Amino acid sequence: MKKITMVRVYLTESEGKLNKLLNYLHDDSQVRGVTVLRGISGFGQSGKIHAAHLVDLSLDLPVIIEFFDTHEKVTQILSHLKTLVEPNHIVHWQASLIDN
Repeated sequence: MKKITMVRVYLTESEGKLNKLLNYLHDDSQVRGVTVLRGISGFGQSGKIHAAHLVDLSLDLPVIIEFFDTHEKVTQILSHLKTLVEPNHIVHWQASLIDN
């Protein structure tokens, strides 16, 4: 098993930061793995609920970017992400990557 650091970044679609962050993680940082999750409902510190309804197509839904890599690489990435993402919207934790 290899030790890695998992990172989760919380956004909303209306912020318009998703593509910029994905390009940074893929092209510039070349992290080992990235997944983007689109929520159907959620709220943050503001208390405003962002939700999808059957009658409309909301463009302000929660989005989670999750990625992992070595602790050293993630530390460098986090210093850059802190300039792009609002405070208290990034979490990270240590994990183990099961390899053969």
